[in-house]
Amino acid sequence: MKLVMMSQQGSRQAINMISEASHKNNVIRIAVVTAAILAIPLIAMQFSDDVDWGLFDLIIIGTLIFGTGMIYEFGVKKLRTTTHQMIAITILVVVLLLTWAELAVGVFGTPFAGS
Repeated sequence: MKLVMMSQQGSRQAINMISEASHKNNVIRIAVVTAAILAIPLIAMQFSDDVDWGLFDLIIIGTLIFGTGMIYEFGVKKLRTTTHQMIAITILVVVLLLTWAELAVGVFGTPFAGS
């Protein structure tokens, strides 16, 4: 009986280690995707004067994109049904895009609005 309990404990620890490694890989993947998205305006600024992003702009948008990815990874994936996941993803993307638009051009006229 003791051997079975030790075996179950060992398998739980192994599952937890795999889960932690999986989450670490997913965080790295989210960071790489965020960097790739931010590379687009960085590259565009080298070839055109129409794209004018400062360091603060890149930090804010990087935080929004990375934060959205993390909310998806650690929040949305825990929902049980596909319907609930799709609703949550839709809400997440809409909030991201509305926040981005507000910060960029001031759609709603808040004090955080861009010019």
